[in-house]
Amino acid sequence: MNTKKWLAVGTCASMLGMFSACSDEKKNPVIPDDPESSSSAEVVPNSSGEVNPNSSSVTTASSSSVTNLMSSSSNPEDTILDSNATYMGVSEIMYNAPGGSVLEWVEVYIKNGPDLTNMQLSNVRLDGAVSFAFPAESLKKDEYVIVTNDVALFKQTYPSLPAGCRVFGPWGKDPKTNAVAKLVNEGDVVDVKVRGEGDVSAAFSSNPPWPSLADGKGRTLVYKGSGNEADPTSWGASAVENGNPCVGGDKVIDGSTVRLNEIKPYDINATENKDGWIELYNIGSAPVDVAGWELESKLKGKKWTIGGANTVVPANGYLLLEASATVFGEGLFLSDNGDDIYLYEAAAGVRTGKESSLLISAGKQSSGVVEVAGSVAQGAMATETPGAANSALKAGPIFISEIHYHENEQDLKDLEFLELVNKGATDVALVESVNNTPQGWKIEGINMEFVSGDVIPAGGKMVLFDDSLKAYEAQLRDRYSIDAAVPIRFYAGKLSNRGETVAVKKPYSYVTKSDGTKQWYYELSDATLYSDRWPNMYAADGKGMSLNRKDFTTMGYGYTAWEVKAPTPGK
Repeated sequence: MNTKKWLAVGTCASMLGMFSACSDEKKNPVIPDDPESSSSAEVVPNSSGEVNPNSSSVTTASSSSVTNLMSSSSNPEDTILDSNATYMGVSEIMYNAPGGSVLEWVEVYIKNGPDLTNMQLSNVRLDGAVSFAFPAESLKKDEYVIVTNDVALFKQTYPSLPAGCRVFGPWGKDPKTNAVAKLVNEGDVVDVKVRGEGDVSAAFSSNPPWPSLADGKGRTLVYKGSGNEADPTSWGASAVENGNPCVGGDKVIDGSTVRLNEIKPYDINATENKDGWIELYNIGSAPVDVAGWELESKLKGKKWTIGGANTVVPANGYLLLEASATVFGEGLFLSDNGDDIYLYEAAAGVRTGKESSLLISAGKQSSGVVEVAGSVAQGAMATETPGAANSALKAGPIFISEIHYHENEQDLKDLEFLELVNKGATDVALVESVNNTPQGWKIEGINMEFVSGDVIPAGGKMVLFDDSLKAYEAQLRDRYSIDAAVPIRFYAGKLSNRGETVAVKKPYSYVTKSDGTKQWYYELSDATLYSDRWPNMYAADGKGMSLNRKDFTTMGYGYTAWEVKAPTPGK
């Protein structure tokens, strides 16, 4: 969206050619503001509490737990009520090709609705991590097309493409390097837009719980055909080496029924490694023996094989493994700097490809998986619960209190913003001194890092706007009646119109690498995976309303933590 549109007055001609806010082609799908009163169809939330606002019935089947924390959901193919609207999708992503290849590509298709006779006239394009405007060609419902960074390399890598497979590219250049843009291996979002509207936001990442086999190990990320495309559980690693471009319905490698449920890192100051342990949980209906399975630390690049006397995880039950030499050979030493830990199923000493993973948050507390509003989320635990059901996620003192993620395109004064609140009893300076080294807090999702002097007072708020508005702080305060005591800051990123992870991260520790640079580790203060599919919250999806936080007892996952209200930044 155009964040400077509110400065315009009068007709569209005064908007300096800002087409998307004024074009007759810019039309939203017909979505009832209240499905209970505007439609006779029953609207059923999925396990994350999500509902496609254009869907008559949505159900889900959830699996194990985006970067840092992530809620999970998956649901059958959405049934679109508005048959006149075309809904795009992303079905496959190669973001980190094997063997050091620089090849990257995204597979795009029509998820629901009628064919497109001219993609250029319909203003179909990629945005977000990469940018690309599709040419004046048609696209049919049963077609899959590729957009890549290198057309020649793609065709060389895949010499036997299906007949009629169209490959477009290269996508746009990175303005910072003037070279063809690159999909960041750590993770990002690819948006597909039709007529200027954000149609789908497809996330990808190399961090748990995203499948590691898609991270430079010969597989692609494949959308499973249902669920929120910003959610890692909606994706799997391709069953076929190098993926299967221009073919829909690709198979993925199934996940394991045994998941990493909670992990306590060792205490570096302890005389014995008595504090470290790993808890497994079996979601299946039959016991599973994990003897010979492998555990891997991504940070250390180290692997351990599970052994010992007790290695059976009971059906729908827990198994607690001490981080000792008895279980893990030389002993499992997990740093409190945080880590990416993977559990790989093995048979006869060979990995099957099935895995579970957990990101250990920086700090000395345990990290684990919990149920939040019917979904599954990862994060630091408020209370350690070895061998038992997990407690709530640790959160605060800085929380995300309001998200205005999708502006009303018909209202030139409506602006995207994010609001933070300090629920603590003392002021919070958003730059930490770690071993006399200053480092700012970050907000994942909007490319925000705080600097010296950024402080949120006890009980106070801070409002964040797009940095294209940096010169207009006085007008922003006047527009929204924001008190002078409420700090306003600006971010370089963009909130997705469809949903994404937004996380507030506090620097905790660092290590100095061999090249002299510092690798920083963060603990999370708050995070959410908001969604435009949450039930009864359609007014926040381009209708001028905001998501307002009503529950600050844990992380902001799940629709039950939020409600829809008029935008009130800083109040």
